[in-house]
Amino acid sequence: MEIRFLTALGDIDKTQWNRLNLHNNPFLRYEFLEGIERYGCVGGDSGWQPCHITLWHDQELVGALPLYSKHHSWGEFVFDFAWAEAYAQHGVSYYPKLVSAIPFTPVTGQRFLCANNDAQIKKQLVDAAIRYAQKSGHSSWHCLFPADSPADSINAEQEKILERWGCQFHWENMNYRVFDDFLAAMSSSKRKKIRRERRRVVEQNVTVQYLVGHEINPQQWQIFYQYYLSTFSKKNNYPAFTLEFFMHLGETMPDQVLLILAQYDGQDVAGAFFMRNGTHLYGRHWGCLAEFHSLHFELCYYAAIEYCILNGIKYFDAGAQGKHKVSRGFLPVKTRSLHWINHAGFRHAIDDFLHKERQGVNDYIKSVEAHSPFKQEG
Repeated sequence: MEIRFLTALGDIDKTQWNRLNLHNNPFLRYEFLEGIERYGCVGGDSGWQPCHITLWHDQELVGALPLYSKHHSWGEFVFDFAWAEAYAQHGVSYYPKLVSAIPFTPVTGQRFLCANNDAQIKKQLVDAAIRYAQKSGHSSWHCLFPADSPADSINAEQEKILERWGCQFHWENMNYRVFDDFLAAMSSSKRKKIRRERRRVVEQNVTVQYLVGHEINPQQWQIFYQYYLSTFSKKNNYPAFTLEFFMHLGETMPDQVLLILAQYDGQDVAGAFFMRNGTHLYGRHWGCLAEFHSLHFELCYYAAIEYCILNGIKYFDAGAQGKHKVSRGFLPVKTRSLHWINHAGFRHAIDDFLHKERQGVNDYIKSVEAHSPFKQEG
């Protein structure tokens, strides 16, 4: 077995990489990860420098771990700014650090790519990441939103790897046949609220259009990209993805790209961008150039839920954070991240913090579950 580091995913064959993406997660596909490199979303002065770990048996790729060297913590959605500040206050550098993640994408999924979920290969990938951090002067290694259980691949305590928890809100399809079946499962007040919000969109003469990748023409991509830019402008934030990258996804992953557009008076006024596989729909970006009451909820939640029901999709991850999703049928889901901290003193302090934080996350999830929008049995 041979470990090789890649500074450009384009240096290997996409078929070998995608073969290890066991659940066809759209964000782990070669087309997505190589695309963000090709179209300048990472690399350069972005603060995300690719250094992917690959494991080879002769000329066959048998394992891989997406990896980036980072000089900031933006675009991760697992917030460690306070850790970096504490380092700085003690005259220690927190950056650069190593991050195994999908840039700008807080989506849980496979991180350790290997056939048959091989625990030994996972361990070799983790060991390679830690050794590289030690030799190259990185303060730490962070694996964000892994679906892989740490126990499957590593002895977390032995490797001094810490686990952090967070919370998102996801929707689950309970074998609904139509949208009204979903509403029927909810409490009366929540059901009425959703119907009222959907009715307001119709009363404003706004219509909704669903487009999959190959149906989206260049003009529609350009229109959506203006929505995307407007959202980041309103939040004084930086748009990471380029128009060319979105169009690349539509061309190379057409069956995994969904665009929901809203029209008023014959003109497009808002749009939401999603990606999917056979079991999950992922809501990623939304924007509008005109304000319509409840339109955000329609495009980002209700129209997407309806799409899941009609297409037999089991889970809908509508994006990070947002307790307001609960009353609209989304329930809390625990997320995880793994953290290897080289500095022993800071590792102990962070471990103590995470122990308390995990209890807080558990308590928060229980409190939200106690106010479920669904009918209570008995």
